[in-house]
Amino acid sequence: GFGLGAAIGMFMSSVDWNINNEEFTKLSTREQMRLTAKDMFAKSYSSAKGFAVIGAVFASSECVIESFRAKHDIYNNIMSGCFAGAVMAAKSGPQSMALGCAGFAAFSGAIELWM
Repeated sequence: GFGLGAAIGMFMSSVDWNINNEEFTKLSTREQMRLTAKDMFAKSYSSAKGFAVIGAVFASSECVIESFRAKHDIYNNIMSGCFAGAVMAAKSGPQSMALGCAGFAAFSGAIELWM
């Protein structure tokens, strides 16, 4: 999760031009490159941490659910997805937790069917 998150963060920082303003264009090329690299690193690291946490929550919950159920089927992934989605949205309240649960469960089930 960390590596994929870093790659996505790197891509997203190249698309996001929030530092490209009038003050930025007045800086030297060297200073512009330094600020751009700093911004890319910050966004990549932030995204990498988020993906690592989501991956860890999903994988650990899947392991616990599969051990408890003693079965290996699609429902383990769906329940793990629901748990991970709800945990990731816990700070936003119960409605966000329900939406996170439903969305991540649907995505996990679809990926499991596809793979």
